[in-house]
Order: sequence, then structure tokens, then C-alpha cells
Amino acid sequence: MSSLGEDGTVIDLSLEISNGMPAHALFPSPIILPYVTHEQASSAGLGEPGDRFTYAVNYISMLEHVGTHVDAPLHIGSGGRSIDQVPLDWFAGRAVCLDLRHIPDRGDIDVADLEAAERQADVQISDHIVLLCTGFHARHWPDREVVTHNPGITARATHWLADRGSRVHGVEGPSTDKGGTTEFPNHRACRDRGMIHYEWLVNLEQLVGKGEFRFSGYPLKWLGGTGSPVRAIATF
Repeated sequence: MSSLGEDGTVIDLSLEISNGMPAHALFPSPIILPYVTHEQASSAGLGEPGDRFTYAVNYISMLEHVGTHVDAPLHIGSGGRSIDQVPLDWFAGRAVCLDLRHIPDRGDIDVADLEAAERQADVQISDHIVLLCTGFHARHWPDREVVTHNPGITARATHWLADRGSRVHGVEGPSTDKGGTTEFPNHRACRDRGMIHYEWLVNLEQLVGKGEFRFSGYPLKWLGGTGSPVRAIATF
């Protein structure tokens, strides 16, 4: 957490991206390697005598859906919009974080859980970006089971959010659907209701009980992208 001075506080909700980090169970880990180091660049003779200039560049190879990221409609439906086509106002707005830390590994987040958490948060959900804190990341990161044991949102719960006007939600862990699923109820409901979601958010415990805040998580403008890593933050 870092201060924004008189304007409030910012909380970083983003997972650090590192070489070989755990990714989704179906996806490879990212590869991040030095491409040019300062030592290698010194032979180029840049700068001036007495003040040489060197530089460093990394090589990055990774899927769009690694670390803290947002799924584009194209990811979950063949006719959906790519990430560069989704309106920017979808990626920021007023938000609320629901306390669902009673949900176990590979558990279901259902309507009754959302209703109880909504009452506890004392925020009536409408067009909010809804973040779901399950404590999953803190329990498992960086163990490899973090990619296979996450809880998931049921189709009924996804429709419950949509019926209240929420078109964006976010979770800890690699997927909004629980580890090991073959049905993908949340992804299919998002496809049918025109919703998007964020995956692998962190530090959500710091938002529980805070009421409304502002969330932003803007994607890279990848032409035809099915999703994108984001730097997700909450501000008060």
C-alpha cells in the first residue's frame, strides 16, 4: 500500500510477474530473461568519454492470461469483442469487495453467499465492479496447488450479479471457475450475459469492510487480444 497524499490511498491488487511463476493449470509459465544487460551494452560505445551510456532490455514470452489479468469477450465466445474493442470505461469504476473467506478450496460461491456478503459489506450492488475475497491467494501462493485448488462462482451467482447491473467482477487465483472444472459455469454465464472478469487479484483482504472504492485495471491495447495483463489498483 502507498499513499497518494491528500487525495487518498492506493492499494496494489496486482501479482508480480516473474520468470517461471505459476500460471493457470492449462497454460505455460512466463519466460522472462535478460536480452541485453548493461554489461553487454557497454561494448556499443554509447554516450561520451567519461559518461558512457548503457542499457538493459528483457525478453518476455507469455500468454495474455498470466498473473493479474482481464478476460476479453473474445476469450469466452467466438463472436466476442477483442480486448482492444472493449470500451475503456469497463475497466474502471466504483467497486465493492465482498468477504467470502469462508469458502473452502474448490468450493462454490453461490447466490446465498453473495447475498450474505452484500449485507455484511453494507453496499447494495448495482453497477459495481464486484471483487470477491476468498483468502485463497494468501493460503497457497506460491505453491503449485494455487493453480488447481481455487474456488469458483456458480452460474446462478453470475446471473445474480448481472441482474443487479454488474458487468465486471474479479477473483483471486487463476480462474473464476473452480479448479478442475470442465463445465466452466461462470465463463459461460459471462459469455451469455456480456460480462467480463479479472483473475488473479491479490491483497483483497485490505478492501474488506471498506465500503465503496474506485477500481481500475486497464489492459494493454493488443490488437485482437483475448485478454491482457493489468496493473489493478483500488483507490479511496
